[in-house]
Amino acid sequence: MDNHVKALRLVVETEDFDAALAFYRDALGLPEQESYEGEGGARVSILGIESATLELSNPAQVRLIDEIEVGRPTSRAYPLSIRVAFEVVDAAATTTALEAAGATVVAPPTVTPWRSLNARLEAPGGLQITAYQELD
Repeated sequence: MDNHVKALRLVVETEDFDAALAFYRDALGLPEQESYEGEGGARVSILGIESATLELSNPAQVRLIDEIEVGRPTSRAYPLSIRVAFEVVDAAATTTALEAAGATVVAPPTVTPWRSLNARLEAPGGLQITAYQELD
């Protein structure tokens, strides 16, 4: 039996489904692959992305990233802290577009020691995200 993972699906529960869908699909540009509606107003949209990684960080690393990107602690409390990072072509332009689409800028694009330009945002639905641009 082959038990290697073939894909990752991150499920985000949100009270304002329409705002979150418009943000991730329309503003961030993630293509909608499937969507379903069920009894009792149940709704789901599955948005695609070319590739994904699972980044595991200990609390010290999370504090370091917060300090570099934002200048202060902003990540959710341990033991469950989730932030989703999206690689984009232009972090500054993406930050402006995502703010116009309803995100709150936590920290503007900042050059990191690992040579990326990272912006931290609070997306509709409450998920904290990073829009990052590789500089090298």
